[in-house]
Amino acid sequence: MKLNFGSVKTTKDINKANCITHSGTFHADEVFATAILSLIIDNIVVLRVNELREKIDDVVIYDVGLGKFDHHQVGGNGKRANGVSYAACGLIWNAYSSELLSKLGIKDEDIEYLKTQIDKGFIQFIDANDNGITPKIDTEYKYVNLANIIAQFNPRWNENDDADDKFIEAVNFAKIILENEINSEISKLEAKSKVENAIKNSKENIMILDEFMPWKEFVLESTLKKAKDILFVVFPSNRGGYNVYAVPKEEGSFENRKNFPKEWAGLRDEKLQEITGVKTAAFCHIACFICTAKTKDDAIKLANIARKNKKE
Repeated sequence: MKLNFGSVKTTKDINKANCITHSGTFHADEVFATAILSLIIDNIVVLRVNELREKIDDVVIYDVGLGKFDHHQVGGNGKRANGVSYAACGLIWNAYSSELLSKLGIKDEDIEYLKTQIDKGFIQFIDANDNGITPKIDTEYKYVNLANIIAQFNPRWNENDDADDKFIEAVNFAKIILENEINSEISKLEAKSKVENAIKNSKENIMILDEFMPWKEFVLESTLKKAKDILFVVFPSNRGGYNVYAVPKEEGSFENRKNFPKEWAGLRDEKLQEITGVKTAAFCHIACFICTAKTKDDAIKLANIARKNKKE
């Protein structure tokens, strides 16, 4: 889905602005907040100021001014239930996302779910990073994240680039990322009911999908009783044949509810066929979380053998 972003430009004249944020070094927080607003406001004219003490009507003021879309006041401006404090991006998303998703044609009954998923999977990182509460990653190399990438749009010390022009560049870049994120979550939402049907139709700890679609979070978060018993998921591979995936214990985990047998690890074709007795078995990952076969029936056979394996 192509999202209809409005134009964004800057001004030095407060009388021409319909949006105001802070000047100086910009961050992912107000950059993505501006991108979100451009899906609501057709033509954004941003004034970037050092501080703002006066109340201005009919202007969206964010990340400055200590108002409802700022978070620099003493005590911040609210926290989510999981403890992640709101920054301007999250405050803007919380205020405008229902209207935005409705404009995109999302059904009323799905808006709150989708709003929450995008917040949890994307917006919260931006807020957490801006509030300095992201976990420390102990590495010998620089840990590059979205906030770092946005920061690189700022003018460098030895260049004469206009900061407002660079801000617009960053916002245009953020629009691409935001569009992909929203479309990705909408795509997942469209898969949700199909996965729930597959859960209901699962047998002997195996769920079968007729086509590839996002399934992990729906299986792991499902309230259906059968979801908790699913050990393996079978679906067509985009490389041809069929994949068999072990279900992880939780989203992002490398631990599975049940692995494929250790003796299958790293085997391919004839060697895997010999040890499993499955005619078209093609590959088992060295970490024993995925197997492949050329036919659906053989993929199910691999899942059943793994399901019955007692050695793990």
